[in-house]
Amino acid sequence: MSYREVMERVAEAAGKSGRVPDEITVVAVSKTMSTDDILAVYREGHRDFGENRAGELAAKAPELPDDIRWHFVGALQSNKARTVRGVVHLLHSMDRRSLAKAWMKGPGTPPPVLAQVNIGEEPQKSGLAPAEVEDALGWMEGMGLDVVGLMAIPPLPDDPEDSRPHFQRLRHLRDEVAVRHPAVLGLSMGMTDDFEVAIAEGASVIRVGRAIFGPRKTTGA
Repeated sequence: MSYREVMERVAEAAGKSGRVPDEITVVAVSKTMSTDDILAVYREGHRDFGENRAGELAAKAPELPDDIRWHFVGALQSNKARTVRGVVHLLHSMDRRSLAKAWMKGPGTPPPVLAQVNIGEEPQKSGLAPAEVEDALGWMEGMGLDVVGLMAIPPLPDDPEDSRPHFQRLRHLRDEVAVRHPAVLGLSMGMTDDFEVAIAEGASVIRVGRAIFGPRKTTGA
C-alpha cells in the first residue's frame, strides 16, 4: 500500500458510513522511520505524524518542518513528559495520575490529551479499565488537563471485523461519559489492519504506520 492508497481507502470508508474524510485525522505513525521517509509523506501534503518513543521524537522533530502536527501515540513514562510536552499537538496515552501531574508541569498550557482505555482489558497493556474511565476523567479535568477524547488499542485482530466490538464498546463509553464531560468527543482507534472498520464505528483519529511507510525498520532516525 502507499500513502495515496491509504487516503483513498479512508475516503471510501468515510463515504460508506455517511461521513466526510475531513472528519477523520490520519496520523502517519513514523516510528523507526527516517526523516527522509517522513519528508516524502510530508511532500504529499500530509501534516499529522505520530511517534511512540520520546527520544526518537525529540531527535526527529527539530530536523523536520515546523508545521508538522506531532502526536505521541505510545506509553509515556512520567519522567519523559517534559521531552514530549513541548513538541506534540496531542498526547494519545494519558492513563494515570503521575503522568497527569508531570504533564501539567512547565510553562504555558499543556497540549490536550486523550484518555487511553484498555478496551480489551488485557493485563499486558497500558490504559484505564473501562469501569475506571468516568472517575479518571474527573481527576484528570480536576488537575487541569484538557481531555478531548478516548484512545484504545484493541487486541491484535486476525480479521478486521474482530476489532468491531471493541470499537463499538469504546464509542458507547465515549457517548456515556460525554454527557458529563462534553469536551470528551474524540475517538482515536484503528490502525493499519482495521482502520476502515474503525471509521465505520466513528473514529475521529486513526493511526496508520505500516500501510503508509512499509515495514518498521530495525533502527530509528
